[in-house]
Amino acid sequence: MQIHELQRKHKNKGKKRVGRGGKKGTYSGKGNKGQKSRAGRKMVPIIRELIKRYPKLKGYRAFVLPKNIVVVNLEVLEKNTKDGETINPENLIKKGIISNIKGKTPKVKILGTGKITKKLVFENCKFSKSAKEAVEKSGGSIK
Repeated sequence: MQIHELQRKHKNKGKKRVGRGGKKGTYSGKGNKGQKSRAGRKMVPIIRELIKRYPKLKGYRAFVLPKNIVVVNLEVLEKNTKDGETINPENLIKKGIISNIKGKTPKVKILGTGKITKKLVFENCKFSKSAKEAVEKSGGSIK
């Protein structure tokens, strides 16, 4: 015997068609009243309940897109740079201080944690107040 020669021992039992006349009585085996005795859909679909539970957000694209900003502290720049060097996102990626986010160059924000003594030239970077003051004190410039 092979797989294509297999046959069922019993046939599938057909669904009872109640409420079409015949010998099923007044309630057609459904009992008295209530949701399950009525015609049409018997129960509420589960998916509708799940959809109703989600919060309704106003407007198109009501979520916040990620801002690709990388934070760099002054102490990291003090360790990994030489005096008079230019600091921009491309140079920081080459040095391995920061890395690309999904293949794109991120925006860089310099924070004022740590001290800096070197004169560095910054391009295309954002600054916190304390970092800006520290860079200007050390003799560096911001373009």
